[in-house]
Amino acid sequence: MRLGIFGGSFDPPHLGHLLPVIDAAESLGLDAVRFVPAAVQPLKVGRASAGPPHRLAMTERLVAGIPGFSADSTEIDRAGLSFTVDTLATLAAETPGAALVLIVGADAFALFEQWRDPERIRALADVAVLVRGGESAQVAGRTAGVKLLQTRRVDISSTELRARVADGRTIRGFVPAAVADYIAEHRLYK
Repeated sequence: MRLGIFGGSFDPPHLGHLLPVIDAAESLGLDAVRFVPAAVQPLKVGRASAGPPHRLAMTERLVAGIPGFSADSTEIDRAGLSFTVDTLATLAAETPGAALVLIVGADAFALFEQWRDPERIRALADVAVLVRGGESAQVAGRTAGVKLLQTRRVDISSTELRARVADGRTIRGFVPAAVADYIAEHRLYK
């Protein structure tokens, strides 16, 4: 089994997260993909707006109905900072024999050497970097052992969506209706 792992804050999750990962799953021949919301991202401490349970619930709604895709609570269930290396070790133990593929955006990969134990990450999983348009420069020279995947550009950011909600503007079309409904129901980002 080939299992893709895609982590992030997902604050909120949106189509810019989903569509490139669908492309990656098809391109890489993945059997399943787990979207893993961080409890607390080490490089973004204090910057999450919605709490971990809300971000997990929204991520579940983002991937609902997509065969093989699921939201994974591994990092939220584990107290403290969310380190990818710990998550991969947990998933490797839970899915013996699975080939893990860590999917990251070029923006996240630009900081990869700052992550905890990048060499162990590479030992636990293949790394696939989603590259959009001119982002190749962000990863140039650091791609040994890394699969680069050209992907579609979906210009949506969670920061933009939080601002739209705070300003009373719609986010429909940027996120699945179930995510927009969840945000409205729980009065997130107001």
